[in-house]
Amino acid sequence: MTDWLIVNAEMINEGRRFHGDLRIRSGRIEQIGSGLSARDGEQVLDAAGRWLMPGMIDDQVHFREPGLERKADIESESRACLAGGITSYMEMPNTKPPAVNAEAVADKYRRAAEKSRVNYGFYLGATNDNLEDIRRLDPRSVPGIKVFMGSSTGNMLVDDPATLEAIFREAPTPIITHCEDTPTIEANEARARERWGDDIPPEQHPLIRSREACIKSTRLALELARRHGTRLHVLHLSTAEEVALFEPGPVAGKRITAETCVHFLHFSDEDYARLGHLIKCNPAIKTAADRDAILTALAETRVDVLATDHAPHLLEEKRQPYTSAPSGLPLVQFALQCALERVFDGRLTLERAVEAVTHAPATLFDVHERGYLREGYAADLTLVDPTRPHTVRREEVLSKCGWSPFEGTTFRSSIAATFVNGLLGYRDGRLDDATRGTRLEFAR
Repeated sequence: MTDWLIVNAEMINEGRRFHGDLRIRSGRIEQIGSGLSARDGEQVLDAAGRWLMPGMIDDQVHFREPGLERKADIESESRACLAGGITSYMEMPNTKPPAVNAEAVADKYRRAAEKSRVNYGFYLGATNDNLEDIRRLDPRSVPGIKVFMGSSTGNMLVDDPATLEAIFREAPTPIITHCEDTPTIEANEARARERWGDDIPPEQHPLIRSREACIKSTRLALELARRHGTRLHVLHLSTAEEVALFEPGPVAGKRITAETCVHFLHFSDEDYARLGHLIKCNPAIKTAADRDAILTALAETRVDVLATDHAPHLLEEKRQPYTSAPSGLPLVQFALQCALERVFDGRLTLERAVEAVTHAPATLFDVHERGYLREGYAADLTLVDPTRPHTVRREEVLSKCGWSPFEGTTFRSSIAATFVNGLLGYRDGRLDDATRGTRLEFAR
């Protein structure tokens, strides 16, 4: 393994920005200081004043393996992570078969050990009938238990009240929820079908998967968590009303936390006319006013984490009529650049952006010795060039689906380099496919 000395960097870490140097030895951060001199055998990378931060930890991705590899797989999507400055991910259980028992989760870990270019963890999914699997779960083996409190794939909608109560009462890890009320959505879609049949206009998506559906389900999750003292993390908030339900403050002191996603900070319902089903996702992208409220909540720490909900589908699937076009966007390759746009806009400080994409998920999920620039921690690092704009082109998309909702967008920064466990996996547009991630450890 090559040891590195990164010099002349502007480091962003734990609420501070400071200039200095960082030494990597045997995959770990050995030293952070100023005026460090290269040792024999070290490679030197001159950061030239660019931003050096801990690698992004994405707590919500769908990599489609096993069972849906025609859309994506662990290798293709982890390569996209590497190019996007994401050094760790936590992957959702709604694959085929779904990861709803220890054996299925172990299979995913085996696959990732062979293929993943960045670090990985896999959730256990809850169902109406796997309570015993949840009770037997080793809390150190997964980041959390995913509960779909809304429409989902296969048998993963948990809508039995007694089961929900038991999961919230007995879960040995954080509970991660997708909150949308299914009866509300079904009634809205039935009305839309009466008018348009299968070819419902894309602009109707946020009215079908409505704000009322989100708010009702999120309130239920909060009620359950408060009744049972559950460690709850609510995913992909999409409305102003939902973010108002959460309290500001340091993530380490909270029992109930929240997350939003980069597309909710970038798009609004005005973009359906241009992008159609390319931005169809669940929950739906809503109004510009919601976008503004979510961004404000993220800035003031009501919303703790910023992630992607990366969920690729093939273009031919997205071009189908509304009732057949699947929901989900490929996002990991350009997510960090998208997040940093809010810094350039003056809506987030750089320190807060780094906290939301690295420190907060590391703390929330008890990730062992990652997510911070600290001596002794794993050298998962992202070097960002804030002076080099980058226009997204389809031909550079690494996700297997081969497209991006950001095509044609010019971001004001670019990813200059990504280190994973001290390995330089990406630099100036070039990937090192020898890079491999490792299994995340959860210190519980």
